Amino acid sequence: MTDLTTVATAQLGRPPRGLRGAAHTCSCGLPDVLETAPRLPDGEPFPTFYWLSCPRASSAIGRLEGSGLMREMSRRLHADPDLAAAYRAAHDDYLRRRDAVEPLGIGVSAGGMPDRVKCLHVLAAHALAAGRGVNPLGDEVLDLLPDWGARGPCVEVS
Repeated sequence: MTDLTTVATAQLGRPPRGLRGAAHTCSCGLPDVLETAPRLPDGEPFPTFYWLSCPRASSAIGRLEGSGLMREMSRRLHADPDLAAAYRAAHDDYLRRRDAVEPLGIGVSAGGMPDRVKCLHVLAAHALAAGRGVNPLGDEVLDLLPDWGARGPCVEVS
C-alpha cells in the first residue's frame, strides 16, 4: 500500500501542505481530491479545504477554464435566482464541512463561492468530495469531463 503523502506529492509535483486525507478516490484507485487542514502547520489560514490532486483532471478542467466557462457560469449565476440560491447553499456546505474540522472564523470558502465563479478545480473537488447534488456548478463541471481514471493511474508510485 502506497502512502497518501507519496501519491499526493507525485500528483502535485511537490509535497502537499496540511494534508488531512483523501476526500475522494478516482476510478483508478488513487485519490483525486485531497482534504487539507483549514490552518496550515505554520498557522496560516487555508480556506481551500478540498484540493483536486489528479493531474489529468486538473488539466481537463484547465481547458474548460480557458474556454470561458467561468464567465458563462458567473453570468448565469447573476441571472438565475434558483442557481444563485443553490450555489450559496454549496458555499454554506463547504464552510460547514471545513469549520467542523477547525473553525477559521471567516466566511471565505473557495472557487469564488457564493457570488462568482473563480476556480472550476475547487468546485469540481467539492462536488466529488460532497457528492452529487451539493454544488450545482461543480456537478456541471464534472458532467463535461471524461473519466480521467479510465486509462489507469495518473502517476506511478511504488
